[in-house]
Amino acid sequence: MQYISDLHIHSRYSRATSRELNIEGLYKGAKLKGIDIIGTGDFTFPAYVKEMEKELESAGGGLYQFKRRNEIKISVAGGSDSAEPKFMITSEIANIYKRHGKVRRIHACVWAPGLEEAKELNRQLDKVGNIRSDGRPILGLDVADMAKLIWDVSKDFIIIPAHAWTPWFAIFGSKSGFDTIEECFGDLADRIYAIETGLSSDPNMNWRLSMLDSISLVSNSDAHSLPNIGREATVFDLEKPTVKNIETALQKGKSQKNKILYTIEFNPEEGKYHYDGHRGCKFVCNPKETRKLKGICPKCKKPLTIGVDYRVEELADRDKPKKNGDYKYIVPLQEIIANAFDQRKNTKRVQETYNAMIKQIDNEFAILLKTPLEKIESFGIPELAMGIERVRQGKIHVEPGYDGEYGVVSVFSPEEQISAKNKQKTLF
Repeated sequence: MQYISDLHIHSRYSRATSRELNIEGLYKGAKLKGIDIIGTGDFTFPAYVKEMEKELESAGGGLYQFKRRNEIKISVAGGSDSAEPKFMITSEIANIYKRHGKVRRIHACVWAPGLEEAKELNRQLDKVGNIRSDGRPILGLDVADMAKLIWDVSKDFIIIPAHAWTPWFAIFGSKSGFDTIEECFGDLADRIYAIETGLSSDPNMNWRLSMLDSISLVSNSDAHSLPNIGREATVFDLEKPTVKNIETALQKGKSQKNKILYTIEFNPEEGKYHYDGHRGCKFVCNPKETRKLKGICPKCKKPLTIGVDYRVEELADRDKPKKNGDYKYIVPLQEIIANAFDQRKNTKRVQETYNAMIKQIDNEFAILLKTPLEKIESFGIPELAMGIERVRQGKIHVEPGYDGEYGVVSVFSPEEQISAKNKQKTLF
């Protein structure tokens, strides 16, 4: 059976995150989005563990369900309101340390086999670093040593390098990473079954590296606010939803009963580290131009922040990708609506329209991926169906992101935006 999962998110206990990111908020958000298995995020933060113990109950196989699910009514059309999201105990840990004379900043997704194992790991991590100052703890521990510590607690923990290509905080990052998984994890590398592609890279980019042929690619949102959950996701085919079956699915070719079907991807150009550049100088360029500039910003004469596209070029040993899985691009529904109305996605007009579409059509993933366009047209704003069709066909324009600045997606022409606005006024 298919399960849409988002297993890298943050709670309200992490820096620069929304207060809505608690267990109840994640439950509601997963229902609206159509996420079947959602990460808790931030299990290393003691106060959040107490919230989990209060709000969650076992659903079997290391997964959990929201205790108060019957008290909260969320209106989702298409029968999707009967689906109950399951929770997986997840966290992200930042490791900042020195190896071979270079400062390394590696982020890792850590997925627990259960809440008790997570609590025991917290007791061990509390001895080596401060896990109480932030939902995503920063440890001065080599990531390979941390992996050994984690697997000493339980061999059933899953460790996945997070947003693997991000310049500053990733295993392959241009500023502080490594060139191979083996270089980073040493003799534990064979326990790393997957990497997270991150918002600024996609499977095609990763498939240019033969060293990743045996590695699964996963996608998650890394959400810091509720609307951003599910902006990327991984779709599993599982015999039964359990942590062990998810671990098996990550091991490429191990099982036909438990496997990754496809990932749901941001267009990588929309990610905030896709191209090279300087945000302060408002300068952006592609890898070819960076080489001509010898990596120096023409405005301030300082080294450019080298993005993901350049770094992939640096490590790739193939000119063309060797297909090794499946994926689908999306633009989140709120972004499509916001672009149709030429507004920010947190405006009342966009939120009104989003909520109405969920109530009248289906959950967000169903609308984006499979709902017939005629049904979306019947909602009353045909431009939205047109925009969703363009996204499905890849007929959109994206100005690439760089140096921490998100890319800008364009789905509609100015004339189409005027038409959509007028229809929205009539509809509401």
